[in-house]
Amino acid sequence: MFTELNSILNTSPESFTPGEFILLSDRQSDASFLIHHFLSFYLKARCKVCFVALVQSFSHYHAVSQRLGVSLTQAKEKGQLIFLEGLKESLSVFLPQEENAGHQAMSFLRDPAAGLRSLYEFVQSSVVESSGGGGASAEQWGPPVLLMDDVSVLLSLGVRVGAVLDFSHYCRTTVCSQLQGNVVMLVRCDGEAEEDDADDEGSEQLMRGLTHQSCLTLHVQGLPTGYCRDIHGQVEFCWKKRQSDGQHAPKKVFQFKVHDKGVSFFARGTSRAVL
Repeated sequence: MFTELNSILNTSPESFTPGEFILLSDRQSDASFLIHHFLSFYLKARCKVCFVALVQSFSHYHAVSQRLGVSLTQAKEKGQLIFLEGLKESLSVFLPQEENAGHQAMSFLRDPAAGLRSLYEFVQSSVVESSGGGGASAEQWGPPVLLMDDVSVLLSLGVRVGAVLDFSHYCRTTVCSQLQGNVVMLVRCDGEAEEDDADDEGSEQLMRGLTHQSCLTLHVQGLPTGYCRDIHGQVEFCWKKRQSDGQHAPKKVFQFKVHDKGVSFFARGTSRAVL
């Protein structure tokens, strides 16, 4: 969890806004540090977290979280964290001999064109179960949270953009509206915005659709001036108005540098590296 980022967002584990859909995106940069932040943030907030990891392993996130003062192993043992390791679960789809009695969240891989119903059913069962309380000896957690580390990977697996947007809509309705929890999703657009490559066009369409659904967007991109050793990029924060008043949604832009155990943010042009 990065305290400077909490200050920019005006939030804390003790006091955060429920019912939000938060979109993380990046272009020619890496927004993974934001996923690590929100994972540790919501675990420290004692939320029940369902994490759908499509591009990284549990051991990767566990190693980073330990540096941020959170143990994912303990969170899983206590029942606070439900972690779907997509890379491992996909083996049960492609290698039937590896199949076990576990859930079939990744069964959509057999027919990507059929949509993401199996993945949504896994999310739904995870968050609904988390909001149902438990016995007298069970831990009491806060509102459920869904995290996904890169939904654009689904396009590479053959899932249609419309199916991903339908999935995100149902997740938002269930988690944010019905259960007053939060959703955090990461989408990547690796190419230039003006490129006509079909894959890039799909990811751009996906990002536009998810942006429309979101309450808050954090867009990470490289510096317009190119590579800089001491500045890793910039983040544009955009909050949507709850009601339309004819004004543009407020935006803030900060440059950042990622450290081993944190991130430094500063206003554009105020870093010593550019003075």
